[in-house]
Amino acid sequence: MTAETTVATLIARGARLLAAAGDPMRSSAILDSELLLAHTLGGGRAGLLAHPERAVGAAAAERFLGLLRRRADGEPLAYLTGQREFWSLELAVSAAVLVPRPETELLVERALALLARPAGHVADLGTGSGAIALALASERPQWRILATDVSAAALQIARQNAAALGVSAVEFRQGDWYAALGDERFDLLISNPPYVAAADPALAALRHEPRLALSPGEDAFASLRLLVRGAAQHLHSGGWLLLEHGATQAAQLREELVLAGFGHVRSHTDLAGHERTTEGQR
Repeated sequence: MTAETTVATLIARGARLLAAAGDPMRSSAILDSELLLAHTLGGGRAGLLAHPERAVGAAAAERFLGLLRRRADGEPLAYLTGQREFWSLELAVSAAVLVPRPETELLVERALALLARPAGHVADLGTGSGAIALALASERPQWRILATDVSAAALQIARQNAAALGVSAVEFRQGDWYAALGDERFDLLISNPPYVAAADPALAALRHEPRLALSPGEDAFASLRLLVRGAAQHLHSGGWLLLEHGATQAAQLREELVLAGFGHVRSHTDLAGHERTTEGQR
């Protein structure tokens, strides 16, 4: 590596490295290269692209290439930059939390539709980075929202995000699913629980993310089943349970909700056409 090179040269080199890493990288190789270089240099992507001739010192170039190698190994871009946008909120993320996905915004949309009033008492179970709870708080500042997680490290990230966003209406509490709720009842219970079987080969591509947030073990349906069967004692009459799940789990989840006595059971599709969320009313 020379003492200095240019922005354009580094972006092109990074894109080639990522494209060579395999199919999962090719569609976003140039964009990822640009974003990682912008992160390395401490500026925005637009400013970077406006000056492709800008010289980059050897030390910064080496830091950039180090990030590229980690990205080529499958590490999520959000972990490398430390940030992820969700519901137009800029969230801090780390390897302690699942990277928020665009399809999870469907949970937020459905929650706002189901509880379309200024006041409400809501629990976000397994909050991770706090993405769902903070998105809801940004839309319904008068709601009382409890966000729980079994992971102390995840809750630290969630609290950090709440502080950065100036959100004080969300209470964070550590505990495993309903154990964190005590005898409280809510208008809405919402969760994006782990729903991938431990033996599912898809987990290999997600190896950098916390396994606890992805898989409940050999039984992919275990957490979803637990949430359905324990919901009634934590919901007011007429309250809703709203869950994200795998693309092939909707029918089983609807059956489980009906057997548990829920009404108005229905599923909703994400932008890819997959049934991604299912809801039921107590």
